[in-house]
Amino acid sequence: MMVGKVISKTTLKLATILAIMPLAASFAYAAPIEPDAIANATFDSWQKSKSGKGDSKNGGEEAVLEIDQQSGEVEAAEPEAPKPDAAKVAVPGQPDAVVETPEQSTDVPDEAAAQVSANPKAEKELKAAEEKAAEEGGDKKQAEADPFLIRVQVLLDRAYTSPGEIDGMFGDNTRKALAAYRAMKGLPAKGELDEKLWDSLAQDTASPIQTYELTAEDIKGPYFPDLAEDYAELAKLEQIGYRNVTEMLAERFHMDEGLLKALNPDADFEKAGTKITVVAPGGAPEAEVTRILVDKKKGELRAYVGDAKEPAFVAPASIGSEDTPSPSGKVEVVAVVKDPTYTYNPEINFQQGENKEKMELPAGPNGPVGNVWIDLSKPTYGIHGTPWPNLVNKSGSHGCVRLTNWDVGRLAELVKAKKTKVEFVD
Repeated sequence: MMVGKVISKTTLKLATILAIMPLAASFAYAAPIEPDAIANATFDSWQKSKSGKGDSKNGGEEAVLEIDQQSGEVEAAEPEAPKPDAAKVAVPGQPDAVVETPEQSTDVPDEAAAQVSANPKAEKELKAAEEKAAEEGGDKKQAEADPFLIRVQVLLDRAYTSPGEIDGMFGDNTRKALAAYRAMKGLPAKGELDEKLWDSLAQDTASPIQTYELTAEDIKGPYFPDLAEDYAELAKLEQIGYRNVTEMLAERFHMDEGLLKALNPDADFEKAGTKITVVAPGGAPEAEVTRILVDKKKGELRAYVGDAKEPAFVAPASIGSEDTPSPSGKVEVVAVVKDPTYTYNPEINFQQGENKEKMELPAGPNGPVGNVWIDLSKPTYGIHGTPWPNLVNKSGSHGCVRLTNWDVGRLAELVKAKKTKVEFVD
C-alpha cells in the first residue's frame, strides 16, 4: 500500500493506485415486482410458499409467492388486498464532515478495485470472486428476488443491522445481518429466519415501502453516464458523480438498482413529478460510538457504545485479503472526511496509461472510496465507501475496511475523532 501526502487542510487529497471501473452489474430482475407483495408479505405466507401449500393469492393466510421447487424461481402472486397508502417521504440528507483532515496525515485509500485497464486478468479475477461469493451465499440458487426477503432486509436495515444492498436475495450479507439481529435482541443463536425472529422484526409495523416524487434537482444531476477509466479524463470532471438518476436513487434508498426498476417498470425517471415506489430504509441510531470491532473472519464491522455488550450498529464489510491484509490490533479514528479528493502521482504509485504527470481526481460517490473516508491512526488505513455496493463482503479489499456508501455515511455520524477506538480481530 502506497503512501501519499496531504496537501490541503480542508480536503483529503490522497495518492492512490485505484482505477475507476464501471459499476458492477446489478441483479437481473426477470419481472416487475408488485409493491403490495412486499407490503403484505408475512412469515406464514413465506413458509407456505416455500412448502408449496399456498395458492396464488396474496393476503391473510394465503401465500404471497409461488416458488418452483425444482428451478427455485420465484414469482410474486397477484395481490387481493387493497394497496396501503404509501406516504411521501423526505430524502435522507448526507452526513456532514465531522472534522477537518489533519494536514500531517499520510493516509491513502486501499485499492478498492483492480486496475482493470492495465491488468485484464484482474477483471476476470474480480468477476470470479463475485460469482463464487454469490454461489456460496445462495444467490445463484434463488433465481428471482423474494418480496418477503425485501421486507426482511428493510426491517434489518432499520434495526441498524445492515444487510448491505437491499435486493430480495438470501445471500451471505443478509444471513450475517440476521445473526447480528439475533445477538442484539437476545434471541437464540441458531437457524436463519424462524417465526420468533420474524415476530421480533415485525414489531416495526411501518410500511417497508414508500412513495417518492422525483424533483427537478433529482433530474438535473449532474450525471456522468460515460465515466472514463483514464485519469486525465476523470481529472477534467467537476466530480466523479453518479451515472444516472436510477443509480443515485438506488443508493439513496439502500437498494439494488435493478430492484428499483423492477418496482417501477413503467416509471419515467427523466421527468420531475414522477411518483415511484422505493423501500423505506433506516438512518443512523442516536448514539456516540466509542469503539469499533472489525471482524476480519466474518467480514463485518460492529460499532459499540461504551461498554455495551451488544453493538449499536452492524454492517457487512470488505476487509483485506491474504496478500494485502488489514492491520491487527488497535487504532483510533483520526478524522472523518466527506467527499475526499485523490491525487494521482505516478512517481509514487504507478503509471496509468500515458499519464506521466501528477494530477488530482475529483470527489464523488463513484470515486475509489465513495463519499466518506474515516481516517485511522495507522498510516494508509481507513474505513470508507465504495462505488460497488453489491461487491461488499464479496471481494477482499487491499487492507482498508470498505462499506456501502450509505453504511459508511451512517457510521460517520456515530464516530468521534480521537475518541472512537477501532480494533481489528481475526
